[in-house]
Amino acid sequence: MGYQAKQVEMSYEYAQLLPKKDSAYVDYQRFLDIFGEEGNLIVVGIEDPDFFKLAHFRKWQELNRELKQIDGVEDLISVSSSYNLHKNAEERKFEMYKVFPEEITSQNQLDSLAQNFNSLPFYHGLLYNSETQAYILGITVNKDKMHSKLREKLILDIKERCDQFSEETNLEIHYSGLPYIRVITSIRIKKEIYLFSALAMLLCVIVLFLFFRSVKAVIIPLSIVLTGVIWAVGTMSLLGYKITLLTGMIPSLLIVIGIPNSIYMLNKYHQEFRAHGNKIKSLQRVIIRIGNATFLTNLTTASGFATFVITNSEILREFGLVASLNIIGLFFLSILMIPSIFSFLAPPKEKHIQHLDNKAIRRIIDKLVEVTYHHIKWVYASAFIVLLVGIYGITLIKSSGYMVDDIPESDVIYKDLKFFEKQVDGIMPLEIIIDTKKPKGAMSLQTFRLVDRLEHRLLKYNELSPSLSLLNTLKFAKQAFYNGKEKYYSIPSNQEKNFILAYAKSSTGEGGSGIGALHSFIDSTEQITRVSIRMKDVGTNRMEQLYEDFKLEVDSIFPPENYDVTVTGSSVTFFKGTQYLVKNLFSSLALAIFLISAFMAVMFYSWRMVLMSLLPNILPLIFTAAIMGFTGIPIKASTILVFSIAFGISVDNTIHFLAKYRQELTITGWDIQKSVRIALRDTGVSMMYTFVVLFFGFGVYSISQFGGTAALGVLVSLTLLVAIASNLILLPSLLIGLERMMTTRSFREPLLTIYNEEEDIELDDLIIEGEESEPTKKTADTKKEN
Repeated sequence: MGYQAKQVEMSYEYAQLLPKKDSAYVDYQRFLDIFGEEGNLIVVGIEDPDFFKLAHFRKWQELNRELKQIDGVEDLISVSSSYNLHKNAEERKFEMYKVFPEEITSQNQLDSLAQNFNSLPFYHGLLYNSETQAYILGITVNKDKMHSKLREKLILDIKERCDQFSEETNLEIHYSGLPYIRVITSIRIKKEIYLFSALAMLLCVIVLFLFFRSVKAVIIPLSIVLTGVIWAVGTMSLLGYKITLLTGMIPSLLIVIGIPNSIYMLNKYHQEFRAHGNKIKSLQRVIIRIGNATFLTNLTTASGFATFVITNSEILREFGLVASLNIIGLFFLSILMIPSIFSFLAPPKEKHIQHLDNKAIRRIIDKLVEVTYHHIKWVYASAFIVLLVGIYGITLIKSSGYMVDDIPESDVIYKDLKFFEKQVDGIMPLEIIIDTKKPKGAMSLQTFRLVDRLEHRLLKYNELSPSLSLLNTLKFAKQAFYNGKEKYYSIPSNQEKNFILAYAKSSTGEGGSGIGALHSFIDSTEQITRVSIRMKDVGTNRMEQLYEDFKLEVDSIFPPENYDVTVTGSSVTFFKGTQYLVKNLFSSLALAIFLISAFMAVMFYSWRMVLMSLLPNILPLIFTAAIMGFTGIPIKASTILVFSIAFGISVDNTIHFLAKYRQELTITGWDIQKSVRIALRDTGVSMMYTFVVLFFGFGVYSISQFGGTAALGVLVSLTLLVAIASNLILLPSLLIGLERMMTTRSFREPLLTIYNEEEDIELDDLIIEGEESEPTKKTADTKKEN
């Protein structure tokens, strides 16, 4: 597994949230098949009132030249590399030339060229904002490199050269675009994998040593969970998975989730050893008496993760499968290795088991016993109030998601994105595909007029940038046809269109043959064309409204019998995917509750006890959902994860408590109150130890640079805090208050046996079935003689 772990790679592709059969996914793939990748553009921007000063402009030109030399940069578009068309009437063709030549000798020359550039409406809002003096540089990068390890070097090389320009000119430079955001995000993910794994390890070292005061009790559990981590990363490699934002959390998650196994086993080992001083018998009882309960707790935790497999989201399926398999694997590692290793070591000394008499913990347990026995009404009332407040808080929850949802507002990536939204109305891709249903239909004047109407309708939406289409290119060509006069930047007539296209087909110049932009907006049969728009990251709720508005606008302009129009692009697939994912995650939560209830039913064989065990664990989920509602944390992919994970973990304490409680019922002669008291005092210590590990273990995620990961850490920690209080106070109170109604005969005789902790099994007294001991044989012989 260690060898396999070395082979695992980072994911360099955008996580697809939609299933492949979804209509939005099909539409987007059709767009890619016709027009190619739309997400390979990196944008760089500056604000410079002195942009057209000779010294500044030369620096900008130099930056463009050096960026063009970087391996992986395919093309650049900016003010300094913009093109114009010149009509050659004699040869009946357009000649394409750079507006700004490489060598500009004087400020007067630059002023004249700038005036010429400003007379080209095609570039308004695309490469510059005249009101704010902002200027944009678009960099097209090689898509194959963007899907390989080389993409990090490519992006960092671009950034390094741009940062150098910023230092030389004292101008603040801004970066954005989906390729840039994804690469910087993946670099941060890598760093956080190591950071959180190290923090989780450090936390476990501190907690284990403080609790057990033994180096062995620290090194052995950590060695086991580290083995589990190696297995997990190796599993990713074997299954062909790559490290994503979610699977990158698995190593630290396994460390935090795996340590409680060791805590329960070591506590049981020390309790047994203190009782009779026999090391091997103590280790044997660790397996026999808490093995089943520990297996069930790991099974419920794994189930919380495994339910993500039903979401049809590739990134969540991978996360759920790898996490659940390795949580079970970690259980088997713990149950096999801890007794095996400790059987070779010296028995624990008195100082190693003194933690069982921890006065602070005992005072807390005694206080809990007092509350449980003497303040039941207050416990019930408090739980009921939390329930009512929680239900009200849930009604305040909103569902939302942004394409840069995980990035906080204080982050430079978020600030740069807002810069581009202010200057050029955003960078998120939105595409409208227009299928005219007949060859050459996209080149008809009727289609141009309808596209023009659509573009004018879309201008009223502040969230959208000016559109870019075949029509804009033809308007640009018409302006050139009339010798560059700005007033002729308009729809060509049918006759003008024919002239312009004739000129365009034989065009030559610095930009290559023909008007290259034409081929970017029309398919080979001239039947399908596109309107490209960049938009702001408005969130899923607003995007849903805009999507419906766009469809209404399209339907009101394009006759459905003649045109088939589709709204697609990354913006659409993201908001559709987020909605789909949230719905599926609610289903996975329901499945987690059902599966865990089924496991509890197998263990206790009493539906009443299943209901009893669910209540203290569902109440924390309601509380956390209410906190989200009151604080404005929306339901989205990263926050809905909290509930399945937290529920699977928090129910572990319930299982350990009820298992001990059931064992004590037999010993105490069905004395419910005494059984509750003993169970609370015996399991309460381990429950509090594991809570500390889990609370602070998930808490370390709160320092993540990603908002979703930080929210996951805070909300799971909060849920576990309420869950431990609920299991230590509400659950015992329910058992005492409802007494005989809940504790039925089926609970006493479960389908799955969990061994009585007080039952003393002596190996010398056991006989093999089918054989008889000597005393038994003598008795039988005597009976025959008589």
